[in-house]
Amino acid sequence: MNAVEQARSLEFTTKIAAIVNLFKSEFPDARADLKPWTNDPDTQELVDPDSIDIGFHLPGWSRKFQCRSILVQIRLYKDPLDDTRRAIGIEAAGFDYRGKAWRLSTIQDWQFVGEGEPVPEIQEKLKYFCREAISILSQISNTSSEHKADGTGAHTRRQKE
Repeated sequence: MNAVEQARSLEFTTKIAAIVNLFKSEFPDARADLKPWTNDPDTQELVDPDSIDIGFHLPGWSRKFQCRSILVQIRLYKDPLDDTRRAIGIEAAGFDYRGKAWRLSTIQDWQFVGEGEPVPEIQEKLKYFCREAISILSQISNTSSEHKADGTGAHTRRQKE
């Protein structure tokens, strides 16, 4: 799901911003896209509501990255018993004009797979980014007590119903 749509609380919005800043600290030329998915019905059917999706666009095709854009999908798990969410892994993919050039999954074996893979230095920086992003979102937050980005709490919303 687009990161913009997941930013429903001040806490989650802050964590998404921290993840974007973390990526930009490693790759300052990248431009963040908090809404990488279009809003058409076909695309929305494929969107995972249990993920935070952020696109990062490089100034052009990068020899070091072997791509032009990177889609980062942070997979979330929502515990139904205590109403908490946490990151369980990241799927990242690099894209060029032909489509997906490579992918990295922290859920499987942390290996880059594809026709063109980033150079080793970039691979290590991307893995560092993934570890830190998971750490940022591993701090369990109770979704029922989160404050919405507009300043109203969940308890206020229930009182109005």
